[in-house]
Amino acid sequence: MTLLTVWPDTDPSTVLTRTEDAAEIESELKRIGVRFSRWPIVTTLSATPPSEEVLSAYREHVDQVIETEGYGYVDALHMTPSDSPEWTEMAAKARQKFLAEHTHDDDEDRFFARGSGVFYLHVNGKVYGMLCTAGDLLSVPANTTHWFDMGTRPDYVAIRFFHDDEGWVGNFTGNRLAEDFPSFDALMSG
Repeated sequence: MTLLTVWPDTDPSTVLTRTEDAAEIESELKRIGVRFSRWPIVTTLSATPPSEEVLSAYREHVDQVIETEGYGYVDALHMTPSDSPEWTEMAAKARQKFLAEHTHDDDEDRFFARGSGVFYLHVNGKVYGMLCTAGDLLSVPANTTHWFDMGTRPDYVAIRFFHDDEGWVGNFTGNRLAEDFPSFDALMSG
């Protein structure tokens, strides 16, 4: 269930927009310079696919994005839940880091091959909660204030696009706004 929810940044209890319609989502996000599109889902990926497997499965689409946007570095990663204490600790640390509001000096393009995560975009006095699921490509422009919530048990496979390996480092704002808005887990349960 791909879902866009928009709130005023001062009132997370007031929903301005809530839609699962891909065309509406694309139109709404385009107004703030964010690209959204859908790709066909490849269902033959292994349970914990290496980067090469994911990139090969989506090669045609990946090459098109690289050509159009000029990306020089592309990889894929997976977060697969485990009951091991090491995984639980690693997932909690990763989640906490990305929950802090930040920007990047580079665009942040993500394609979800499997699973889901929520990008929260803080633009023009509003928070855009974009719940991405398998098949969604989201392109967040450089210097857009945002945070990412992968849930308490992250479970996704994503392709990441970069112009270089330095531009994706987060520039944290110190704003604690993320604490006020519904989490990934709340959006998934609601």
